[in-house]
Amino acid sequence: MPPRQRLSPAARRAQLLTVGAQLFAARPYDDVLMEDVAKEAGVSRALLYRHFPSKHALFAVVYQQAADQLLADTRLDPADSLVEQLIQGMDVHLDYFIANRQAVLAINRVLAGDPVIQSIMTNELDALRTRLLAVVPLAQESAREAVSAVLKSWLVFVQVLCVDWLTRETCTRTELRDSCIGALLGALRPLLADDPTQGWPPQRPEVDA
Repeated sequence: MPPRQRLSPAARRAQLLTVGAQLFAARPYDDVLMEDVAKEAGVSRALLYRHFPSKHALFAVVYQQAADQLLADTRLDPADSLVEQLIQGMDVHLDYFIANRQAVLAINRVLAGDPVIQSIMTNELDALRTRLLAVVPLAQESAREAVSAVLKSWLVFVQVLCVDWLTRETCTRTELRDSCIGALLGALRPLLADDPTQGWPPQRPEVDA
């Protein structure tokens, strides 16, 4: 164990969360042990448990921070076209999913029935739906409820498709992103004031990234 650094309680907690996030991203949930977190952080298990009473508690806070950051990084700006906003939002989430594959699989599979984890997920999806609804150009106000239902279903569709893709990459990242966006644009088209497919599909580079 490396020599312990003296840190304030807040700084120590932040350090433990950083170490926990790194381990949960790299290893399956069941393979991450609290002693591993303590060893990587250079602290005793007793100190770790003082901040987080269980692996579940640590993972829940790591996930909440990630969900908050994803919402902060998802730019929904009415000055951009709907297509531009969807591309930016999908790219932010896919970057996180790929970099944190094991954590995402844990959230959606290992801990799929856990009420704390599911509450965090539900809150993030609801926040995304509310923000998307605010920037979608409705054909008329009466369409708001229908558009909200489409957005809710689409977010679940994206979640399932992306988790499956993390397990077995059956297409490229760009194809995955564009399939998700194309599905939403097609579903919204009858409900919006303007054709949301303008500028879609995006021009493909000669070599797909």
